Amino acid sequence: MAVPKGKVSKARRDKRRSSHWKLAAPGLVKCPKCGALHLPHRMCQECGTYNGREVKVVKSVVAK
Repeated sequence: MAVPKGKVSKARRDKRRSSHWKLAAPGLVKCPKCGALHLPHRMCQECGTYNGREVKVVKSVVAK
């Protein structure tokens, strides 16, 4: 029967577990029309296009 040789400290235990809980950065792609970054297989929030066609009319924001 397997028996641990000694106590594993909290630091050593947490170091071993740390690699399983990392968040992955979302993969972003560049919009071919406006160049803004957005999630793949989703509409571009800046220009409202998806798959080469306009799916949403986006109001243009005037910078002051």
